[in-house]
Amino acid sequence: MSFDEVDNFLPNNSNFKWVVGVDEVGRGPLAGAVVAAAVILDPNNIIEGLADSKKLSEKKRESLSEEIKLKATAWALGRAEVEEIDEINILQASLLAMQRAVNALPIKPEFALIDGNRCPPLDCPAEPVVKGDSRVPAISAASIIAKVSRDNEMKTLDQQYPGYGLAKHKGYPTKAHLQALRELGVSEIHRRSYAPVRKVMELEQAELSNV
Repeated sequence: MSFDEVDNFLPNNSNFKWVVGVDEVGRGPLAGAVVAAAVILDPNNIIEGLADSKKLSEKKRESLSEEIKLKATAWALGRAEVEEIDEINILQASLLAMQRAVNALPIKPEFALIDGNRCPPLDCPAEPVVKGDSRVPAISAASIIAKVSRDNEMKTLDQQYPGYGLAKHKGYPTKAHLQALRELGVSEIHRRSYAPVRKVMELEQAELSNV
């Protein structure tokens, strides 16, 4: 995959040394946190094979995630929990997770390139890049380590909340997940503001009312 020139997204005549790519994973799932990553790549330590995390195999993502952490100038993760998602909505929670990832960097970036069409509040200038995870290497790197981190977390939650199949579908609203929700009910890691989860809760409440 070929990437656009990073300079295309930066202000004219800029000469930034620390440009961070930012992406998040987990807007669509019915359960678990939304996780973001921020990555400043080292131009002298090239990482081959970067791409949109969704287009890579799990094995390739995991391998690249470790390589990114070793070779990047700096990287960090940020997150917003289920309670925050339900309180402020998933869009604002995603922006909050990205803000936290950038703020957690050991190096203060001079400019941020954000996947999507809007930017979180940051202490540096920023530019949104639609489909940035397939256009900007640093955003691709961020998408990879964010997804690997969240997927591993869902595997752990699968052991704590068995029966939902979280290790397999990572919390997304698959047919199996929706069926498990109806059979097992809503757990504390499910997003109550999401329609499929809310519907199950309403059915549970209706059943209780009829007892």
